[in-house]
Amino acid sequence: MELIVVDGIDGSGKSTVAEWIAEHYRFQGQKVLVRQHPSDSFCGQLSRTSLTSEGKLMRTVATVFFILDVLNSLRRLRGWRDQDKVIFVRYVMATAYLPASLYRQGYKFFCKILPIPEKLLLVDVTPECALRRIEEREHEREMFENLRSLEKVRGKVLDLSTHGWKVLNNCGSVEETRAQLDAVLSDWDALS
Repeated sequence: MELIVVDGIDGSGKSTVAEWIAEHYRFQGQKVLVRQHPSDSFCGQLSRTSLTSEGKLMRTVATVFFILDVLNSLRRLRGWRDQDKVIFVRYVMATAYLPASLYRQGYKFFCKILPIPEKLLLVDVTPECALRRIEEREHEREMFENLRSLEKVRGKVLDLSTHGWKVLNNCGSVEETRAQLDAVLSDWDALS
């Protein structure tokens, strides 16, 4: 079983890109599981609920339950051994949502204690593009889903992505994004 990570800011298209990756490997006859974070687990639901609230306390609660949700998914990896690929949507880049004084240390800490796969993909978009996509969704807005927060988080994410991440620009057309993804998948397939 191989772990793949797809990460990025809110509204970047992580879930869509993860499904395209899953299609690629399924077409090759592989079994693929896509695991979204926050997930539908108890901790994931509490994290998601906290994200629709306001204030520092709720930010902390959302963070704690997000971490627990990811750890629960990692614990469950053993049970997913029948899968050829497991794709985590959101993982260590969530540390970019920490305050500016903590995000680098948080990222380094989690990279030391969590398994970090070779296949890391950052789906990047401008904050304006992300906000347009968020506004088109039919769900309650989360605390970070505003232009100012998206600008801050994107800067941190790009700062952290310099170590082993492939960066996919998802602001263009579907065809442009798919062409970039095909190049990434070709590189990844050459590693296998």
